[in-house]
Amino acid sequence: MNETHYRFPPAAAYALNRCLYALKSDDAFRARFLADAKAAMAEHGLDAEAQAALLAADRDALVARGTGAFEYF
Repeated sequence: MNETHYRFPPAAAYALNRCLYALKSDDAFRARFLADAKAAMAEHGLDAEAQAALLAADRDALVARGTGAFEYF
């Protein structure tokens, strides 16, 4: 059986992945995040666990939540 090298993220990780992508690619969102991270994360509907993992830059926790965090850190 062939295993793929890339596993698609679960649908539950969509908001977190969008937030990470916005941090990487959207200067205005990144500025909002730096000014008030909790408010910026709320824009993307992140739950408390996702917010904690992102604030801690906890790569392992982010990957466990279904992100492609290796692309961001």
